[in-house]
Amino acid sequence: MKYFLRTGLAILGLMLCFQTRMAAGPAAPTAAAPSGAGWVSLFNGHNLDGWTIKIAKHPLSENAFNTFRVEDGILKVNYDNYPEFGGRFGHLYSNLAYSHYIFRLEYRFSGSMVPDAQDYVNLNSGIMIHAQPPQSLLLDQGFPSSLEMQFLADEGKGERSTANLCTPGTNIELGGKLVTTHIIKSTAPTFAPETWVKAEVEVHGNDEVIHRINGVEVLRYQRPQLDPRDDNAPASELLKAGSPLLLSSGHIALQAEGQPVWFRKIELKPLEKK
Repeated sequence: MKYFLRTGLAILGLMLCFQTRMAAGPAAPTAAAPSGAGWVSLFNGHNLDGWTIKIAKHPLSENAFNTFRVEDGILKVNYDNYPEFGGRFGHLYSNLAYSHYIFRLEYRFSGSMVPDAQDYVNLNSGIMIHAQPPQSLLLDQGFPSSLEMQFLADEGKGERSTANLCTPGTNIELGGKLVTTHIIKSTAPTFAPETWVKAEVEVHGNDEVIHRINGVEVLRYQRPQLDPRDDNAPASELLKAGSPLLLSSGHIALQAEGQPVWFRKIELKPLEKK
């Protein structure tokens, strides 16, 4: 394990020196950006070109049990080939890292969670931003150090807002105060599982991040950073390897957490630094 950790973190150190950052075209942080000029599609509707797979307990780039697949122009996370889930949390990472941008997509849940997954996985997925490079993850590592825009749907048990923030290996600030809570709720409504929902995250490096659902702002926070207390992501080891405390850039990743989910209209608009 220590060998994999050292190797992964060495790769991380090199990649942090050469990560590609995109920046172009200012945008007001309080309003949803209009469609049209400046948007770049990150999903071609045919295959997974431009993305890298990492599933816990499997080598980098191995699409175990055909988890991630493209059907009818939709990027789907499926578990119909799994003998059991077995903690195989997975993510589909953008090949490039980004710093200042707006990222948007549409998602909907489909079917039922894998029976042996944890209960919280039910109708639960998300996108990760400022994620560590997939090449730096340990073989069994379930989640990257990152910020997760969490997607949830109605379980029939009351309100369950989508677009919350989850912080694997990270912390953020709200109103100038450090917040170490793992889940920070948004003001978004609750949606039926098979509803297509438009999700958007606006990222200004380390300054500010904004979550929007169907064009409406539902959460805003500042100064994302690694959590030096956290050994699970493993953020503390990333810091020891030379990663900066404050997160100013990183990869985008679509989550495969044990619940089938569909993604489409995956686009990014670069922004200028403020």
